[in-house]
Amino acid sequence: MENEKNTSALDLLLRGDMPDVRKALPEKRMEVKRLTELAGEPVIFTLRGLTYQEIRDIQDKRREDQAVSAVLYACKDPDWRDQRLLNAVSGAVTPLDVIKARLNPGEIDELYVEIQKLSGYINRTLREVKNA
Repeated sequence: MENEKNTSALDLLLRGDMPDVRKALPEKRMEVKRLTELAGEPVIFTLRGLTYQEIRDIQDKRREDQAVSAVLYACKDPDWRDQRLLNAVSGAVTPLDVIKARLNPGEIDELYVEIQKLSGYINRTLREVKNA
């Protein structure tokens, strides 16, 4: 990287064009193939990255509830908190119950992986700078 300028990280972070990641969360649309086959038309979920605080809230939950909680937090569509979903699923008391009733464990975990990627995890986000 011979042409790299020696501008400080602080100066770069102070630039007005640096996004506030709490407000500019990345999004991705994902099709749930099994549900598409059952519905006869595409079932598309809109996922978003999670904020730092949402990640911490999820990490404070029991391990077995972390993936399903991430799906609850990160799904813009469908809105798992919609009362109609709670009413439609027999025995569902919470949105987490609805997610577990509508998605199989592999789908929940795969959505969780996509949510983690949108939140800056799994992908390498740093690189070492040598001879700087």
